[in-house]
Amino acid sequence: MAKIQKASNNNKVPKKGLIYQIKRNKLAYGLITPALIAMIIIHVIPIVSGIMMSFLNLNQFTLKKFLKAPFIGLGNYKTVLLDPNSTLRSGFFDAFRNTAIFAIICSILVISIGLLLAVLLNRKFRFQGLARTLLMTPWVVPSFVVGLLWGFMWQQDGVINKIIVDILHIFPEGTYWLTGPKVLVAIMIPTIWRTVPFVMLMLLAGLQQIPDDYYEAAEIDGANTWQKFRHITLPLLRSVLSVQILNGIINYVYSFNIVAMMFGHGAGFPGKYGDLLMTNINRNSFQIWQFGPGAAATVIVMICVLSLVGVWYKVFQNDLVVND
Repeated sequence: MAKIQKASNNNKVPKKGLIYQIKRNKLAYGLITPALIAMIIIHVIPIVSGIMMSFLNLNQFTLKKFLKAPFIGLGNYKTVLLDPNSTLRSGFFDAFRNTAIFAIICSILVISIGLLLAVLLNRKFRFQGLARTLLMTPWVVPSFVVGLLWGFMWQQDGVINKIIVDILHIFPEGTYWLTGPKVLVAIMIPTIWRTVPFVMLMLLAGLQQIPDDYYEAAEIDGANTWQKFRHITLPLLRSVLSVQILNGIINYVYSFNIVAMMFGHGAGFPGKYGDLLMTNINRNSFQIWQFGPGAAATVIVMICVLSLVGVWYKVFQNDLVVND
């Protein structure tokens, strides 16, 4: 038995190195080389530069030196996390809390509403094509336009208060949506409004790939609508849902355009109840010239997002396996 195993080991084909694979597949590697170079220029170089900046004393006085500015080690990270006198730290943890709440609630609502709309649109009904087109409209509108328009709508004399007070009579008088604890709600609603159509479209595409035979067999077995949804629709949409959850969380953590345009047309401050990580970092980096601490804060956010991606991969790794 040992001889047979030894012989089989001797007959194993030795693994080929990377250089051999490149020579063997010259055309394929040649075709992906431009894309690889573009990825390095667009992604890798800025990331490396940002990490380097986080270790430098980079401000309005040393900006001309840029990457040759004085090296201060973890000083910028201490400024962001520990220095009570730092303007960036004073709002960083509020922004971190707001962003966490914002990302969680938006993820849940966007997935839920998108799935509901996808299931409804997957059914045959009159004017189905028109309904799909109209529901995709918010996604077509640029995010900075969405922020600008909803910023006007949330004003005390805006259309939102007119509907709530004059038509629905929910409140006796107009409320302030852009100040105080209600700010986060004012940010979430336009974000959800714009994001739902894309998620709906992806889930609708996933629904159309599910064979009708599964539902017909379930009906024969006596399954009701909820049972078919729970045991057929959700499991077969799991891979699509997992990608949309990851994409959504990343987008919500890095949300900027809508918030920035709602408050001061790109330069405003939503207050401690509505400030998000990106608006906080942008304001402190470019308006107060704290480029070093701003870069350190960005690296901290990147590490947190990478940790979330690691958790996501652990939860959904079985959905990423492609069977040959």
